[in-house]
Amino acid sequence: MRYISTRGRAPVLEFNDVLLTGLARDGGLYLPESWPQFDAAEIRAMRGLPYAVLAARVIAPFTGGQIAPSDLTAILHESYRNFGHEAVAPLRQLEVNLWVMELFHGPTLAFKDFALQFLGRAFDHVLRRRGERITIVGATSGDTGPAAIEACRDRDAIDIFFLYPQGRVSPVQRRQMTTVDAANVHAIAIEGNFDDCQDLVKAMFNDTVFRDELRLSAANSINWARIMAQIVYYFHAAVALGAPDRAISFAVPTGNFGNIYAGYAARAMGLPIDQLIAGANVNDILPRFFASGELRATTVTPTISPSMDIQISSNFERFLFELYGRDGAATQSALTEFRASGTLKVGDNLWQKARETFDGYRLDDDETRSVIGDIHAADGYLLDPHSAIGVAAARARRRDPATPIVALATAHPAKFPDAVQAASGVFPALPPVLADLHDRPERFEVLANDLGQIEAFIRAKVSAAGAA
Repeated sequence: MRYISTRGRAPVLEFNDVLLTGLARDGGLYLPESWPQFDAAEIRAMRGLPYAVLAARVIAPFTGGQIAPSDLTAILHESYRNFGHEAVAPLRQLEVNLWVMELFHGPTLAFKDFALQFLGRAFDHVLRRRGERITIVGATSGDTGPAAIEACRDRDAIDIFFLYPQGRVSPVQRRQMTTVDAANVHAIAIEGNFDDCQDLVKAMFNDTVFRDELRLSAANSINWARIMAQIVYYFHAAVALGAPDRAISFAVPTGNFGNIYAGYAARAMGLPIDQLIAGANVNDILPRFFASGELRATTVTPTISPSMDIQISSNFERFLFELYGRDGAATQSALTEFRASGTLKVGDNLWQKARETFDGYRLDDDETRSVIGDIHAADGYLLDPHSAIGVAAARARRRDPATPIVALATAHPAKFPDAVQAASGVFPALPPVLADLHDRPERFEVLANDLGQIEAFIRAKVSAAGAA
C-alpha cells in the first residue's frame, strides 16, 4: 500500500513513513493510492467479531505488511483492552431505525480514543524497531489533545506538545491535558481560537528546518492513521445492523471533518452507506457547503459544543481531493483561493456529486439544549451537546426512514457537565477513574499566537529532554 499527497507534489510513501510523517512535505494530507475493497462475503464474515479482531481485518490492508499481522493484532487488542464497555462501541436504539453508537468508553471519554490508543502504540512499535525519536505537535478543540496525550504519555521515544485555545475548551477537557504528570507531555494554551492553533501546527510542519530538526509528527487527524482507525467503527455498526444485506446511514457531529470522512472512506471500501449527515452548531460552514456548493468561512462563535467551534476543517481537503478527481494541482488551487478570499465555490456538477452521499444540519445552542432535555425526559438517556447534534441531524435529514441510521455519540456527557445539567436538570458524574480530576494540580503554558515564540518554547523543551 502506497500513499499520495492531496497536493500531488510530495514523495509517495509507504505506511510506516506516513504514520511518522503526518503532514506531507507539500502541505497536503496523505491518502492511500487506492482504496482497499471488501466484497459482500468479506463484510458478512465480519459479523459477530470482537472489536479488535474486526479492526485488524479492516486496518491490515492499509499497512501493506509493514506491521506484521501478529504485531498488528496485539497492538489492537491492547488498544481496546481497557475500554469501559465490553462491546467497545455499543449501539443503543433510541427510536425505530435510529441508533446511537457510544464512542465514549475509552480512557478520555471521547471518540478520539479509538484512533489515538492505536496511534500511540503504533508509534511506539515503529520507533522502537527503527531506534528513532519524534516530536508530536498538535492542535485540539477539546478532545484530540487529551486522547493523544493519554496515548503518548511516558513513552521514551516521543515528546508531545498540544495547543488548545485558551478559555475555549471545557474544564474537563482542559484538565485532561494539564493534569498529566509526565515529563514528555506539554499543554500549551494559545491566545486565540482553534483555527489559530491549527494554523500554527501547519506552519510548524511547513517550516522545514524546524520540522527536520525536531522530527515532527502529528497526532491530529491530518495523520492518515487516525482516519484509518476510525473507519473500523463504521464497519462495526453496519454489520451489527445487517450490512452488507441492507444499507445504512450515519449522522456525525462534525468539526474538523475527520470523523465523517472515515465514513466516506468506509463507503469507498465497499460498505453500503447510503447517507452521511454532517451535524454542526452555529459554526456551520460544512452544512452550508452541502446546501449550496459554496465553502465560506465566517467568524468562529463559541458554543456549548466547543469541539465543533471550527471554520477551517482540515480533513475537508481530503474530500476535495476526491471531488476533484484526485487532481492535486486542482485541489491546491482551490485551497489557495479559499485561504485568500475565505470563499470557495465548486461547480454544480461537483456539488451534486457531493450531495449524492452528504447532507448537513445546523443547531444553535438553545436547540441543542432542547434535544438533550427531550431525550432525557423521554427515557432517561443523557447526551452531551455534540452527540445531541448528531441525533438531531439524523432525525432531520434522513432520506429514507426504512434505512437504519446511526448517530455517533462522540463524548461522554460528563465532559460537558454544565451544559448537560442546564438542559436536563441532571449533573453527569465523571466515571470513578476520573473522579479526582478537579483536584489534580495543573501544568501548562500560556503563549501568544506567535509562531516564533511557540517554536522557541518547543525547541527548548525538546533540547532539555535530550540533555536529561
